[in-house]
Amino acid sequence: MKQSLQQFWNSFTHLPSAWLLCLQLLILILSVLSYESVSYRAGTWVLGVLVLLVIARVIRQTPMFTILGLSFVAGAIFFSSLIVLGLRYTWIHVTANLFEAGAYFSAAYGLLRYMFHDRYLTKDELFAAGAVFTLLAWGFAFLYSTCQLLVPYSFSDPDLQAYQPWLDLIFLSFSVQSATGLSDIMPVSPVARMLAIIQMFVGVMYLALIVSRLIALQYIARLPHKKNVKNRENPPGQ
Repeated sequence: MKQSLQQFWNSFTHLPSAWLLCLQLLILILSVLSYESVSYRAGTWVLGVLVLLVIARVIRQTPMFTILGLSFVAGAIFFSSLIVLGLRYTWIHVTANLFEAGAYFSAAYGLLRYMFHDRYLTKDELFAAGAVFTLLAWGFAFLYSTCQLLVPYSFSDPDLQAYQPWLDLIFLSFSVQSATGLSDIMPVSPVARMLAIIQMFVGVMYLALIVSRLIALQYIARLPHKKNVKNRENPPGQ
């Protein structure tokens, strides 16, 4: 039992981004189960923030340990817990969403710093590329949720609902960020459209940045060592 726990911890410490990506997918599955329940949805939010805390414990070289980032995490846990306890005030939901968005964006920035801190490509950095994409999508989904709480009917859909369910906002966020345009929900208010434009820009720039970075690292990894190049140019005995 002790050996199994040690192996689990070793895999976690060596591939934290992979675990983050898997846990994000788990939260997405739980979002399906909590489609119509605000309390269960808030519970998944708390789980998401706890995931960020666990990852922050492992990735020590990132800015996740700054006072600002930890403040976002603490605020997200506190206000999401109030929602779980049954408080339904709009300002609590708005504040929880903003803290959640800040926590996810802080985690995304931390992972970006983690990926760009050296010139070597690791397996965990490949998973980090996917994890950052999901973190950004979640962060914008919280901003969309804040937008519709402050401005009802910010998004149009076939059912003409004033407030879109959380899973639909996640679907919209991934659709906008990946530039697939598959969502049947459209931003109609000026603020919602502004957020969508920003996310489109962030999504396109992130994909361009991360693809160029991965290609450059693969090229660097295949470059011959300087010492070997020097030996080829000046072989012994010449």
